[in-house]
Amino acid sequence: MSKHIIELVDVVKDYDGTEALKGISLYIRQNEFITFLGPSGCGKTTTLRLIGGFEKPTSGRILFEGVDITDVPPYKRKVNTVFQKYALFPHMNVFENIAFGLRIKKLDKNVIREKVSKMLHLVNLEGFEKRSVESLSGGQQQRVAIARALVNEPEVLLLDEPLGALDLKLRKEMQLELKRMQKQLGITFIYVTHDQEEALTMSDTIVVMQNGTIQQIGTPEDIYNEPKNAFVADFIGESNIIDGIMLRDYRVKFAGCEFECVDKGFGINEDVDVVVRPEDIKLVARDESPLQGIVKSVIFKGVHYEMQVDDHNGYSWIVHSTRMAPVDTEVGMYIHPQDIQIMKKVSAV
Repeated sequence: MSKHIIELVDVVKDYDGTEALKGISLYIRQNEFITFLGPSGCGKTTTLRLIGGFEKPTSGRILFEGVDITDVPPYKRKVNTVFQKYALFPHMNVFENIAFGLRIKKLDKNVIREKVSKMLHLVNLEGFEKRSVESLSGGQQQRVAIARALVNEPEVLLLDEPLGALDLKLRKEMQLELKRMQKQLGITFIYVTHDQEEALTMSDTIVVMQNGTIQQIGTPEDIYNEPKNAFVADFIGESNIIDGIMLRDYRVKFAGCEFECVDKGFGINEDVDVVVRPEDIKLVARDESPLQGIVKSVIFKGVHYEMQVDDHNGYSWIVHSTRMAPVDTEVGMYIHPQDIQIMKKVSAV
């Protein structure tokens, strides 16, 4: 992945005096699976609609392969969109739904048949050609919607929370299917979701958004292991986020104890946010760690136990471990210096 296929330059979107996007800039690479991730109202769907041409920015530019397409209508852009509500035509069978865009282009019927057959194979719906779309399951309808978008051979596929209406098991299956299709076709997928697991499972790159701004862009590994701020750390997976004081380089104080860490470059005695993932806390004997507490609850999660441990300074910690400590057990909590993440305090806007 190298070539920039789409660029957003200082894009602002204003709705009746409320800024949905506050001057965002980013690029999307060719053949990339990129996901816009964030809570409701963060601006992720607005960004997708701007790329698709369904909205125009209040200011800023949108480039496609270096050409300004800010004012180009949707039907002239080399993109197709799959919405959460699949918008299939109920009076048409599966074949005709997929073939719709090709018939609009007035392609030869043999070409249409060949292209639709290829799409049916891609989405594992061979033999469903004559079925009514209303007789299909939610997952099958979604596959038809994807095939209908892909049959037009777009350079970019936009997907606006397409798995939101599916049950958990089917959603997980379709996550893998979408990733397989994207790799097989070698085109750019731009995906919108509020589901962190979906983003981590499928994406090459994740764009975390909040309040119309970009909080962090990175690989799933970077986003999870090296969050830029407390919002990203809290939104991506579970985190223990507590107030701390950076005493000096490589030394931090939180929860009433001093710890070694791997961070530097902060001011002496600077107030910071300290982030520790639940799986990075190791339960040990009380005398093996200065950070001590009492187990208040235990929940079995299948692959691990989730425990709430209240320390002696009033903090409640979430701990994930394959080893269970019973309720009311006094424990020590060991945290390796590399697993203590320090980040600057962000002032409330």
